[in-house]
Amino acid sequence: MKRNMRIVVSFLLIACMSFSLFAAGQTEAAKAPARKVINLWSFTDEVPKMIDKYKELHPEFDYDVNVTIIATTDGAYQPALDAALAAGGDNAPDIYTAEAAFVLKYTQGDASHFAAPYKSLGIDVDKQLKEADIAPYTVEIGSNADGDLVGLGYQATGGAFIYRRSIAKDVWGTDDPAVIKTKVGPGWDKFFQAAEDLRKKNYAIISGDGDIWHAIEGASEKGWIVDDKLFIDPDREMFIDVAKTMLEKGYHNDTRDWTDAWFADMKDAGAKKTFGFFGPAWLINYVMAGNSGGTKPGEGTYGDWAVCEPPVGFFWGGTWLLANDQSPVKDAVGDFIEWVTLDSSETGLQYFWANGTLNGPGGTKDTVASGTVMKKSDGTLPFLGGQDMFDVFVPAGAFASGRNKTQYDETINTYWRDQVRSYSAGNKSRAAAIAEFKQQVADNLAIAVK
Repeated sequence: MKRNMRIVVSFLLIACMSFSLFAAGQTEAAKAPARKVINLWSFTDEVPKMIDKYKELHPEFDYDVNVTIIATTDGAYQPALDAALAAGGDNAPDIYTAEAAFVLKYTQGDASHFAAPYKSLGIDVDKQLKEADIAPYTVEIGSNADGDLVGLGYQATGGAFIYRRSIAKDVWGTDDPAVIKTKVGPGWDKFFQAAEDLRKKNYAIISGDGDIWHAIEGASEKGWIVDDKLFIDPDREMFIDVAKTMLEKGYHNDTRDWTDAWFADMKDAGAKKTFGFFGPAWLINYVMAGNSGGTKPGEGTYGDWAVCEPPVGFFWGGTWLLANDQSPVKDAVGDFIEWVTLDSSETGLQYFWANGTLNGPGGTKDTVASGTVMKKSDGTLPFLGGQDMFDVFVPAGAFASGRNKTQYDETINTYWRDQVRSYSAGNKSRAAAIAEFKQQVADNLAIAVK
């Protein structure tokens, strides 16, 4: 009998242990992520390349990353991304990127319901924003209708005025940024007076009307849509008159941005030597330097440039990182996004990005979203004659506003600029240009027009 009792007790003990191990296994399985794969969607290889550095610094990050890159050419990226987000499942994006031209669609517009609040990713948003001193406009654009942060970038794209040192010396006797900023601003009246000073010496103040448009658009108080109707802000309407006046007075070379003639003006190959361009650091690094006619000071216009504060605050471009609210790997996604967008330490992405050291010394220095990072980084560039660009671009980021953007900007801006150029060229009246612009918006975007 005792022997039988011992057998029963032993059996019960074994059963209990087995059940405990099973239950523990079930608990661990419940805690474990559904998969060890992160799906990353982007329109360039910039963010995907950051994964390698992150894995190098964080060997405990044992996730495979499946990368999908679809260029924005011909509008291919957004429809594919939208379809993948809507389909859900294991192939849905866990992390996805959006650029300034359409980011509001994903943070505040039609596709904003997919975006996970950063706080749901385990990120202490308020603390990190303060410590990193993130440019306010990037936060405005990256926050949803409820005020939750759902997207941030790593670059800062606040704009400056990028000007030729030799021309400044010829016209005003100095190339000091502290002086030149008082010649070209603040405000457009001073800018147009500078344009006249330059014209008298046969210089163009800018290359074409697009150069001034980005600043005017970015500085307007309101965007294209107000109360669900098309709205033409007075500053943006001013552009139609400014563009015509500048053409008639010969203040620019009548180029259009992203054309060969525009690039030619960066190396003195245009009709008149061009004094300056409006833009962020990426315009210097990835456009102007390669089109300056040289690779070191003394060659072409390379090294004959400087930056100063613009007449008005604006930003141009940028990439925001978002997370899928339905992702089963939110913790890992949050760790990577935090490292890219909010880590202001010397091992965060932005420190490497600012100092050009992501892939080792000697890389391209760039402005970043974190003012804290730029204040402790070296922003000197040979292209700018040794000037530290961060001295200008840190306040430029604070100067810019994201409150005047809409998810339709890319399309509406194209309609507006086409009509303005047609009017400036004398092909139609001012009233006709505005009327046709409104009709294009009404016909193609189903937006109510006053």
